[in-house]
Amino acid sequence: MQSDWSAMLQALEGHSDQVPSVAFSPDGKLVASGSADKTVRLWDAGTGALLPTLEGHSEWVWSVAFSPDGKLVASGSDDKTVRLWDAGTGAMLQTLEGHSSSVYSVAFSPD
Repeated sequence: MQSDWSAMLQALEGHSDQVPSVAFSPDGKLVASGSADKTVRLWDAGTGALLPTLEGHSEWVWSVAFSPDGKLVASGSDDKTVRLWDAGTGAMLQTLEGHSSSVYSVAFSPD
């Protein structure tokens, strides 16, 4: 392997703070990133273009995940909520409350 070879294909820039979580959609066409800037950003994985920025959390976003069909994004935050978003439009669909502390991980069931 050449010493100057780089495996980096794309740099996705746009968050204003740390990014603790990144996830690819099941079809590999989208990337979701969750950040300490309190946002989730969606990106076109092929071009690196910024798609909708998902705003609604009031604290760090620690975790993001796509649903198995790629239509939803879940995000977990220091604000003690899980939020569900429409991956196509960026619309917030639901806020799940009830946690007594930060939500550090989110996932969908395969079915």
